[in-house]
Amino acid sequence: MTRTTIADVAREAGVTKATVSHALSGNRPISDETRSKVLAAAERLNWVPSQSARALATSRANAIAVVLARNPDVIANDSFFPAFIAGVESVLAPTETALVLQVVPDRAAEERAYRTLRHGRADGALLLDLRTDDWRIPFLDDLGLPAVLVGAYDQATRFSCVRTDDAAPVREIIARLRADGHERIAHVSGPLDYVHSNARAKAYIDAIGSDELLREGDFTAASGRTRTAELLGLRDRPTAVLYSNDTMAIAGLSYARSQGLVIPRDLAISGFDDDHLSAHLSPALTSVSSDPAARGRAAARLLRADILGAQPRTEVVDCNVVHFRESTASPSPTVSRRTS
Repeated sequence: MTRTTIADVAREAGVTKATVSHALSGNRPISDETRSKVLAAAERLNWVPSQSARALATSRANAIAVVLARNPDVIANDSFFPAFIAGVESVLAPTETALVLQVVPDRAAEERAYRTLRHGRADGALLLDLRTDDWRIPFLDDLGLPAVLVGAYDQATRFSCVRTDDAAPVREIIARLRADGHERIAHVSGPLDYVHSNARAKAYIDAIGSDELLREGDFTAASGRTRTAELLGLRDRPTAVLYSNDTMAIAGLSYARSQGLVIPRDLAISGFDDDHLSAHLSPALTSVSSDPAARGRAAARLLRADILGAQPRTEVVDCNVVHFRESTASPSPTVSRRTS
């Protein structure tokens, strides 16, 4: 039986071989109508392009990477990552671009991972968990590896960036809590060297005017419980606590109830990231949905464009929405306006 070739697909679709190649690789602008014709022809002929041939033709790996220096347990329990990856894959799948995901234990392993990427394993990287003074950014610049920064990084960089406003939801929640009569409002942050944790903590301090009730957590349930115990052990304890993710908030809520407190009568609680269970707790947890899938899509689009030679740019994703629920004693569950 004769093997189907790209020429057969081109004939079936009524286009040139170059058009078939561009439609499948995404390396040139092709109309949706033409791409649909090519894909339909390829499906009818049961033809799949050779990845090795494509890599040789383009001098690219046809893959992008995410390297995470996080405890795997934190990743497993964080609702952000699966949704973010789903958003990335929705952009990569139509062009058959692979996603390389690697979890590393320390900086030395992370440096090795990026060097390996640069030597042909991937064409670029998405940088998550940005630090306020992130060594990876000059490191990848020196390597010449294209990258997109996911977070509100404020220092000078040549890389594209996907930004969101992490401060506005904090201000909005605090304003609601104050309107409900709360004066002692605490915040359990994530690690303060993370850009997004730092932005939320700064917004909290600016709104409250003090860091007296600020406690640093690490996004784990254990740290949420520990920091909540510290705050509730104060002589003049807070009447409300904002947590920097839902995992810590749920652990804090559980601890407070174990101490005989009634939520929200004795302690109002809010989280961040709006885990799929948060609306189904008793009481339902006030939280901030941050649409990680939208950020994943934006990051993947920017990185693909950068790999193909586009000029780096910043894209602001307006995705944070505060969901006020029973845990903050809102008169009735509502959804806030979209924060800018």
